[in-house]
Amino acid sequence: MYTINVNDQDHTVDVPGDKPLLWVLRENLKLFGSKYGCGQALCGACTVHVDGQPTRSCVMPISAAEGHRITTIEVMNEDNIGRLVQAAWQELNVPQCGYCQSGQVMAATALLKDNRSPSDRDIDEAMSGNICRCGTYPRIRKAIHKIASEQL
Repeated sequence: MYTINVNDQDHTVDVPGDKPLLWVLRENLKLFGSKYGCGQALCGACTVHVDGQPTRSCVMPISAAEGHRITTIEVMNEDNIGRLVQAAWQELNVPQCGYCQSGQVMAATALLKDNRSPSDRDIDEAMSGNICRCGTYPRIRKAIHKIASEQL
């Protein structure tokens, strides 16, 4: 049994300690916003925040999640910067197919919380490892710059 704090609520789950956090979120907690992409922390589709830091949930065992604050895309609309990121994503039509976008939004939100005025290099570094097969990287960068220049 593991007790984890997800989106400011404690949840107790009876799962093996090596079960990835992603699958606990999706299968046990029915939070489907974080996506399975590669299972090897290479694509970023599964990104959540663990204590405010973007983390690949597909490789984090549930045993390592205990005692940490986990935030998922499901509550980003309750976070001021998360809300701004989602609004800019919509306004600039960032998503194409949308599959990777929950991970992209989580990474962009963490970046903007840490750096209110990121350069192109800062954005590229923070967003690296978040793969978009549709190639929306220029729109992602534009949206992050827009938020930084107009909202923060």
